[in-house]
Amino acid sequence: MTRTPLLLALGLLPILATTACNAAGPDATGQKAPATAASTADQRPFTATEVSRFDQPWAMTFLPDGSLLVTEKRGKLQHLDLASGKKHEITGVPKVAYGGQGGFGDVILHPDFDRNQVVYVSYAEEGTLDTRGAAVARATLALDANGGGQLKDLKVIWRQTPKVSGEGHYGHRLAFGPDGKLWISSSERQKFDPAQDMSGNLGKIIRLNDDGSLPADNPFASQGGVAAQVWSLGHRNVLGIAFDANGKLWAQEMGPAGGDELNLIVRGANYGYPIVSNGDHYDGRPIPDHDTRPEFAAPKVTWNPVISPAGLMFYSGTLFPQWKGSAFIGGLSSTSLVRVSFDGDNAREAERFNMGERIREVEQGPDGALWLLEDGSKARLLKLTPKA
Repeated sequence: MTRTPLLLALGLLPILATTACNAAGPDATGQKAPATAASTADQRPFTATEVSRFDQPWAMTFLPDGSLLVTEKRGKLQHLDLASGKKHEITGVPKVAYGGQGGFGDVILHPDFDRNQVVYVSYAEEGTLDTRGAAVARATLALDANGGGQLKDLKVIWRQTPKVSGEGHYGHRLAFGPDGKLWISSSERQKFDPAQDMSGNLGKIIRLNDDGSLPADNPFASQGGVAAQVWSLGHRNVLGIAFDANGKLWAQEMGPAGGDELNLIVRGANYGYPIVSNGDHYDGRPIPDHDTRPEFAAPKVTWNPVISPAGLMFYSGTLFPQWKGSAFIGGLSSTSLVRVSFDGDNAREAERFNMGERIREVEQGPDGALWLLEDGSKARLLKLTPKA
């Protein structure tokens, strides 16, 4: 959900751009997290260097040779040679349903990519009668000597069920876990109740084998059908999933009016949406908070005012040793990079860096640098390195 109008109404953009922000929410103990500074450029501990520009980029992943794959929402997959700065389009991508929040989505590598050259992509696809849904496909990446290439033998291995009207809340973030399984975030497509309906896979975290088949040890495997895909339910719009160094899965999701969340994803857990949320409906109707229904898993961090989270990664490098083990989240309406620190299963916002533009994606590079993709047309790819 686009949050800029809400922030403008609240008059928060000048605050985010200049002084301290008050968007830190309660941590896992229920205490209010301390307000953190939206740093100006000269206060940030890193230098942000523009490397390239893209048209509505959505996701990126590094190849073993240090080059970069970047998806563009209109339906292009770009290969960027960081040494030369040259971009080449990869052909053979699926046809995408572009519009609203829909289009080309995530791209990740198979854990055994060095051997099999298999990549996974997610995207919005058309259905019948003006419906749409997210899909995930796997293909072999065949690069040519000039830096271009194609996706070969592309096969769809998962789809959102059912396809519905509208162009919002696809989710379709991808990750491989330490267990070798493929994890997919499937948002609730702005339809609310499907997040609690186990006859469909909207509003769920999905766990599959690498070929799209169903793991026998999924929590709802005995129910069969679509439910056998599901690891957790009761989610709204999950735009980032990542595993920490201990192999635990975390997910951030956009809440409604207020109540963005960072969740520790637990096997078979129900996170409560739309029955509970720490935000409210956009028309002002209240939604009961998580603490009113303890049977639902509560977020470890909530943000109100919102940050509009996009992208999530855990830092494991040595270039910024002080940040090892922290998570980083891109902020859209908050135009920020948010650092989250952890104490066991508890989490809190530790720092916020004002980037001046909507941040769509964040990744760690091979050398430990942080890489950001801005949102929108002519969006910059930024490399963050420590200041001297």
